[in-house]
Amino acid sequence: MTPETFTPTHFKWVYKDGIARVSLNRPERKNPLTFESYAELRDTFRNLCYARDVKVVVFAGEGGNFCSGGDVLDIIGPLTKMGMPELLAFTRMTGDLVKAMRHCPQPIIAAVDGVSVGAGAIISLASDLRYATPEAKTAFLFNRVGLAGCDMGACAILPRLIGHGRASELLYFGRSMSAQEGLAWGFFNELVPAEKLDAHAMAMAERLSAGPTFANGITKNQLNMEWDMSIDTAIEAEAQAQAICMKTNDFKRAYDAFVAKQKPVFEGD
Repeated sequence: MTPETFTPTHFKWVYKDGIARVSLNRPERKNPLTFESYAELRDTFRNLCYARDVKVVVFAGEGGNFCSGGDVLDIIGPLTKMGMPELLAFTRMTGDLVKAMRHCPQPIIAAVDGVSVGAGAIISLASDLRYATPEAKTAFLFNRVGLAGCDMGACAILPRLIGHGRASELLYFGRSMSAQEGLAWGFFNELVPAEKLDAHAMAMAERLSAGPTFANGITKNQLNMEWDMSIDTAIEAEAQAQAICMKTNDFKRAYDAFVAKQKPVFEGD
């Protein structure tokens, strides 16, 4: 992937100064996903593992909404006619998008406005940081269409973020979580007025981009890896990870800047 020239077909991509902005761009339908956009997003986040120039990703939606989930006509309808092998291929593909988002080293910031439901809620959930407008409505509404709440990792990730009981309520009933609930429960990091949301998300991205990006990637990796580690294993893994970071030039830059009473300028190596 060459971020400066990358031109996806099914979403918008803007890249500048180490920050990539991915935005779903079907505002007339509240930015639903299709088979093709799922696959292209999955492939894009997979390729970000090799795009060292990209330091942070901002994920957003156009037209005042984040994402309305799978397109009812383009996805839900065809799914009702598929056999089990095709259905399993689809559900594995959607799960692969979450895996790709979690495995790419870049922190992902979700800028959530308006509707964020179904797979849209999962994309927000799979991001590293979430900023939302007070009007944002998030719903894991799989139950309301006759499906289980265990979709794309929801039963693994959501309880870790907001607690088992709250996650159970949202997944069993498919009800909408208000932005205020999301903030109080720890789902959202901050609520921002709609007119300031994009600028705020980009400002946070700039702060991350100016930081020690190699070390940030290690942090993301450890956050993923330590889910199923014992405390002893986790502490040893962090000892090894930190020793790796201590061999980076950014670590020495931070020390030299401290001695010189200056602000460090990190370069990600």
